[in-house]
Amino acid sequence: VPAPAPAASPVPAPAPAEQLEAVVAPLPVHARDTIVPLNRIRQTTADYMVQSKQVSPHVLTAIEVDFENVERVRQANKAEFKSHEGFSLTYLPFISRALIDALVDFPHMNASMSGGNLIVHGAVNLAIAVDLNFEGLLAPVIRNADGMRMRAIARNVVDLATRARAKKLTADEITGGTFTITNPGQYGTMMQFPIINQPQVAILSTDGISRKPVVVKDEFGNETVGIHSVGVLALAWDHRAFDGAYAAAFLNRLRTIIETKDWEAELQ
Repeated sequence: VPAPAPAASPVPAPAPAEQLEAVVAPLPVHARDTIVPLNRIRQTTADYMVQSKQVSPHVLTAIEVDFENVERVRQANKAEFKSHEGFSLTYLPFISRALIDALVDFPHMNASMSGGNLIVHGAVNLAIAVDLNFEGLLAPVIRNADGMRMRAIARNVVDLATRARAKKLTADEITGGTFTITNPGQYGTMMQFPIINQPQVAILSTDGISRKPVVVKDEFGNETVGIHSVGVLALAWDHRAFDGAYAAAFLNRLRTIIETKDWEAELQ
């Protein structure tokens, strides 16, 4: 009778972050190096990012979107918008409004984790990640954004971003978000894998939009090649909350809204 196989050794638990940090020897500091102490916002940002990666099993799902429908309306209205509102009409308000519409159909995206429960929120409190001159970031919150038209969303984005950089936000304005958008596309990025804003379950990265050749079908199914404004939307999501099919279906719905919504009517 063969001897029984030895029992498998138990898989060791992952070491806490502080232990991992302790065993990584720092590089030596040389004469030409500069030691830059992290300021309070940079350190707080770092702590939150490490915590989020430890808590949530992050997954990235991305989708390419044809923004030509948005671009036509944006170009036709940008002069009037700038004159009336005092700031430029960017892609972000269009994406934000489409996102809110998509969350209605996929409510588990507008949610947060609480112990063993997924809390699905009735209102959309939209957090917008704002860079603080490369010294950290904040994510001020547009409360009840689901009740706003696109112009109101655009005004709130500009107001909150301006006051965030001027350090004039209240504590209430940077808490309570239910979904976050981060917008690196202003720097021409292709695709970014963002870190989830805890305890939310998803964050959307709006990346660079550029002119590209695309296949266009007419009403008869005939195909031609046209030059359209195309970009990528990347969704980082928490695998505890839902699975890949749900995330992919959500992005597909978001793309459909962006490509087909009557943006001219929405902008009025």
